[in-house]
Amino acid sequence: MNKFEANHKLLKALSELEKLHPKKIDLGLSRIERVLNKLGNPHNKLPATIHVAGTNGKGSTVAYLRAFSEAQGKKVHVYTSPHLVNFNERIVIASEEISDEYLLNILNRITIINDNQPLSFFEATTAAALLAFSEIKADLCIIEVGLGGRYDATNVITPDYCAITPIDLDHSEFLGNNIAKIAKEKGGIIKGGAPVVVGPQSEITRSVLENEAYKNKSQIKFWGTDFKTQRERGRLIFENNSQLMDLPLPALHGDHQVINAGTAIAVALQLGIPHKSIEQGLNSVSWPARMQYLQNGALADMAIDSGAELWLDGGHNPHAAIAIGNTLAGLEARQSRPLILIIGILKNKDINGYLEAFKGLACCVIAVGIPGHASLPLEEVVQAAKAQGINGQKATNLIDAMQRAINTGEAMSRQSADEPIVSPRILICGSLYLAGEVLKL
Repeated sequence: MNKFEANHKLLKALSELEKLHPKKIDLGLSRIERVLNKLGNPHNKLPATIHVAGTNGKGSTVAYLRAFSEAQGKKVHVYTSPHLVNFNERIVIASEEISDEYLLNILNRITIINDNQPLSFFEATTAAALLAFSEIKADLCIIEVGLGGRYDATNVITPDYCAITPIDLDHSEFLGNNIAKIAKEKGGIIKGGAPVVVGPQSEITRSVLENEAYKNKSQIKFWGTDFKTQRERGRLIFENNSQLMDLPLPALHGDHQVINAGTAIAVALQLGIPHKSIEQGLNSVSWPARMQYLQNGALADMAIDSGAELWLDGGHNPHAAIAIGNTLAGLEARQSRPLILIIGILKNKDINGYLEAFKGLACCVIAVGIPGHASLPLEEVVQAAKAQGINGQKATNLIDAMQRAINTGEAMSRQSADEPIVSPRILICGSLYLAGEVLKL
């Protein structure tokens, strides 16, 4: 089977999986447990495992932990979601993306053993990852929660370590609008006495997570109490109750990445990962669409030709927007440019809360749809921008949006024709699905 045939068959197999259960998201463990039991319970045959939950920063924390471990010479299994360009990104086997052929083999086995019973797409692909992880040897396994925690398909595992990143309101249609309830759901990954490292939280979420740890006899370490990181003179300073580490700033941009790195470092120290490997991992870490400076692709070429900066971030809730806004404010302080946002966002997201973080910072929002997904109508994005005092426009596609951003930014950079043109700083944001479309161009 050549590569083209394997990819075609893989796409067909993934498409067939989507038909097994009418609901795209249906939290619960009974369906995946049934399939895993028929497969011989592969989730009980994993190497040392870290389970990562939270609202924002999960993926970055996973990326840091992978980078630290691989810098130490370890082979690492990684499961994340969603993917940006290719589905294979979700399943990393012994530090390499799963091949089309092996993934197709795994999915076919799951399809056969499931025997047309209800099984959500995420449950099927999680079972696929766990089966692959059980069959190929590695030193460590890092698994990111899909949604919530307690009833997420990944929560069939019994982890050796847990990490919980900042918790905020998101996916309220599934988890509710009660922050304590959401914290309890995400804290549902704590089990079996596994040590827990927790990023910055409100007092309410701290109390809920502390109670979950107490019930499960798990040692819990909190940001700000047991450890912390900060940016100091161009370095990252990590401090816990027994040591102080002077480290390079992470390759990922933004002060929120200093915090995410701190959570990952606290876990890494429990794993026995040495200072040198943490240092190397901070320098080498990669996590696309998280304040990523784009220098390649059709849109980047347009930016470069006009002298504009182009950034990409997939954050999609108000908490993420605040972190992005803070990073952009830092960039503005170093070099002033008109800020133009190109936004595509799903219709179930809080566009008003998201845009509030950019009030007084962005001068224009250009709304664009997300191909293949239920985007918020462009006019609603434009109106939400205007409510924040930000100019709004609609674009037919990403290329059109990019050209509008360049033209608008240049026009807004000067008060009169005598002043020099300053090319804009452009951020494409609002959805990981939109980020995936950008990276395909």
